[in-house]
Amino acid sequence: MVETGVVYRDLGHAPPLPNDAAADAANQRNKTEGSPAISDEPTLSHTLAVSGNRGDHAQQSIMADGIKDLGWNQDADEIPAPLVGGLPNEELWILLRRFNKQMYHVKEYPYAVPGNLDLNIADEEEFSPDKLRANLERLYMTVGISMIGCMKHIMRIRSWNEARRTGAFLAAYSVAWLFDLIVPLFIVFLITIIMYPPSRDMLFPPAPIALVSSKTGGLQKPKAGVLGSTDSATGAPENHKGEAVEAEASNLVNSIAQIALASASGKHPQSEPQDGDEGSLSSRVPDPTSMATSASGAGEKDKAKIPMETAVWNKMRPTMHALADVADTWERFGNALGPTPPFPHDAYRLRFVAILVPILAASPFITNYMVVKSMTAGAGIGFFADPLIWRGLDFLNTRFPGWQKMIELRNTIFHNVPTNAQLTITLLRLGEANKTPLPPPPYSHEPPPDKSIDLTDEHLHATGSENALNASPDELKAALEHDPNTKHETTGSDIDASKQQSHGKKGSKLLAMFKSGVKGTIEAGLGADHLKAKVVGSEHAKNRLGVIPDQREDNAGGPVDFKCRYNGKRGHAYLRTSATIPSLAFALGKDTDIKGTEERAEAELHPVWSIAIADLKELKKVGGLGWKAKLVVGWALGRDVADGLEIIDKQGNTWALTAMVMRDELFNRLIAIGGQKWESW
Repeated sequence: MVETGVVYRDLGHAPPLPNDAAADAANQRNKTEGSPAISDEPTLSHTLAVSGNRGDHAQQSIMADGIKDLGWNQDADEIPAPLVGGLPNEELWILLRRFNKQMYHVKEYPYAVPGNLDLNIADEEEFSPDKLRANLERLYMTVGISMIGCMKHIMRIRSWNEARRTGAFLAAYSVAWLFDLIVPLFIVFLITIIMYPPSRDMLFPPAPIALVSSKTGGLQKPKAGVLGSTDSATGAPENHKGEAVEAEASNLVNSIAQIALASASGKHPQSEPQDGDEGSLSSRVPDPTSMATSASGAGEKDKAKIPMETAVWNKMRPTMHALADVADTWERFGNALGPTPPFPHDAYRLRFVAILVPILAASPFITNYMVVKSMTAGAGIGFFADPLIWRGLDFLNTRFPGWQKMIELRNTIFHNVPTNAQLTITLLRLGEANKTPLPPPPYSHEPPPDKSIDLTDEHLHATGSENALNASPDELKAALEHDPNTKHETTGSDIDASKQQSHGKKGSKLLAMFKSGVKGTIEAGLGADHLKAKVVGSEHAKNRLGVIPDQREDNAGGPVDFKCRYNGKRGHAYLRTSATIPSLAFALGKDTDIKGTEERAEAELHPVWSIAIADLKELKKVGGLGWKAKLVVGWALGRDVADGLEIIDKQGNTWALTAMVMRDELFNRLIAIGGQKWESW
């Protein structure tokens, strides 16, 4: 396997040094020839995509003049498995769904990439509330769920419900404590679980998170009232693996926002009159928390409002970036301990062990006195040596510019270790390199049933002959039975009152009337857009045409053609990867059926414009409507909005594709086809 090294001087976004003739020649070549192809292997991700071949469906190369459709418009059970060798389809779909939510905007990165993997987050990443929400959800799905599982494993050991396992831990700890070998024992424990993955299930037998009580470490009924998933905190049912955790993350952010909004509005249900009259004014009007910010403001008299708002908003981008860094590091650590093909199986774990072995060798000679003295010395230096520290930093910045980038984890112990996004784009590139683009994750229109899953030893078992969670079969059966009341249980009447959102019958009728009026307004506005686009030629009106797709229209597409609009006109964006110059083109036509073949695309369609894949410089997902309008449309019409994709080439030309139902799928193919090194913005 060929691995390109990291050029550290380029990590700080600095251009090549003038005296570096090789770098100048490479820059000049890039200017004249465009981006390299994926086969040029500019990063480890490209290298693995080209060289990886494990005999699965996505890595079985076919003839060079076409691509293979692996089930882009088929049900989950009709898609061949596994699409990627060594990775179940359900795990692949989790990566793709979360990748689609995380990636908004990418730009080509012309320098050596940190960690030898592209698709890193830019230091100047743009802030938006939607991105902040996505990062909060991602933090829950990575760090949050893992920490919940870790705490429940600790409670299982502390509870003595599984007495033999807890006794074994106690015996090992007692012997190590008696002979002052706590640190060596801990390091040996880390080396064992790193290098021998089966030991993880032996030491920490798996159990569905929702079945374990965080207070007793024993069996509990899942918060959802049924065990429909094994990796979620509530046990909520799901149609596809990972959907319950994703729904939990979304609802966690929604709940926090709702509580914050209610707090800003001064909502205090305990002090409201409890007349129980369905015809009272309180029962007629909707909950006013939607007007919280305007109601809680003090107008021009509040001199602290503007500076405080400015200070908070100025901190949003670094806060969002810090959340992303935490999630990135957590994902890298997980992918190092459990690498996914085509990434190497043991290389990263050996790297961790190489760090721990010298510590293990030195640990018997390090006394408690040495540790305490070192910690207090470090605290003193940090507190009193501020002028000396800043002078040292200035010296390093002068003599070794970019040294901070060199010592980042992704350039040291996590070198070549991917985040989930970098793993996903590698898998997408693998499919493109073999002319078998990965199909999108399946979507179920029906809600999952309220029934418990069938537990196997993979989901729940104990060490030795003990009962898992010290629960009898009858107790386990009772915990798995569906109880519709469990999900409504709270810890007190005050929580019940604050959580209550009912507006009464007449209040609900008022909301229904308001919803009907909003629906009529939206439909009238869409009709006006058609008129403005045809008569006046309004560009904004053209971009809004078709953003609410007709439910009767067949919106299936891919992997070659994608229904969309350009300048308000119906057509297809289609990819030609078998041509001499791979390109993306747009052709007019409402009912053209390409059937996934590039030959028919080239023969039957007459493109309005075409852009070479190597010339792509920037891709940006854009909304079909503003975020407020999108919320209103979703509420009033119960329909999804078809968003758009903005494409910029190296000459600065811009193409905006709108009303594209499969926007994410085209975005994924475009960033995976070529040899560009991308950076997330």
